[in-house]
Amino acid sequence: MVRVCNGSDLPAGNPSRVYLLRSFGGDGHQIYNVANPSNPTLVRTIVSGLNDTHKSWWECDNGIAYLVSGVPGWRADRMTQVFDLSSPENPVHIRDYGLVGQEPGSTGSVPTDLHGPISVGQRVYFAHGTSTNGIVQIVDRTKLITGPPAPTPENLTFPVIAQVDLSPINGAHTTFPVLGVPVPGLGEFAVGGTRDILVVVNEATGNRCSGAHQMVFFMDITREDKPQIISNFHVREEPGNFCSRGGRFGAHASNENMTPIYYGRVVFVSYFNAGVRAIDIRDPFKPVELGYFIPSLTSKAIPVGGTRVIQTNNVEVDNRGYIYIVDRAGNGLHILELAGRARDVANFPQ
Repeated sequence: MVRVCNGSDLPAGNPSRVYLLRSFGGDGHQIYNVANPSNPTLVRTIVSGLNDTHKSWWECDNGIAYLVSGVPGWRADRMTQVFDLSSPENPVHIRDYGLVGQEPGSTGSVPTDLHGPISVGQRVYFAHGTSTNGIVQIVDRTKLITGPPAPTPENLTFPVIAQVDLSPINGAHTTFPVLGVPVPGLGEFAVGGTRDILVVVNEATGNRCSGAHQMVFFMDITREDKPQIISNFHVREEPGNFCSRGGRFGAHASNENMTPIYYGRVVFVSYFNAGVRAIDIRDPFKPVELGYFIPSLTSKAIPVGGTRVIQTNNVEVDNRGYIYIVDRAGNGLHILELAGRARDVANFPQ
């Protein structure tokens, strides 16, 4: 889980450097210079002494970073530390942020931990609770960064535009915004012909279908303060017999790169032992599977619950249209490209 920014893109970065932001185990966050990929060098440690870390986000055009951290004193193992990394050599801490009930000194039940944020324009989309008690937040970026930093309930709710508590049996692993989707058949309507969509992906965590099936929900956020789930996508257990294959079966994560080749047309979702799924989202009310790829087991496969199994964990795309999937059970990296009908849906340069 890393983010990379060119020094030439950052407001106060060194143009000769390519900066890589990564978590250092569960203890902290670091920045490396990877201009020479064969010899990465540590630039500095941003923060250490944390309880946990995970999947952060970094805005290369202005340097604001949202670091998924477990700050001692907070009641959650994962919340957000907002840093100004416009000059990576000189990080500036802006504030700590989390759900009400996670802040130091609060009482009662503790809301589920953060998994990760995605920032687009003046909004930050937060996903909490990967497999149960999912919570989705849409947050005003300016209010988050410039608002009062003290972690009081009032200050934590100040930047929130909307918060959606999902069913207790579903989580929120990834919140991927797909904005400005022209919906087929609605173009003649004065209102609602174009929609903003949030792709909410849950994470399966139990082996052999021991928990609820985790899937993909499509949320209409055109009216940001009134989000509404309008559809879902899931893979059936049959005929693949995915429950009996072993390991996890269910959704995990979507791609997060917004390359125009796929954006608003195709989203890719890693599905553990069901491989990676390509979904046509041009009509977000009726998402349709375009194709899938399930890798073959390799000699390096690690047993999961006693069974050697495919566990496609993460998926990402690049601006050439390649698709990259990685396996959490030792089966390595696969580089894919679309073919046939699925490729026709995408917007490849002519």
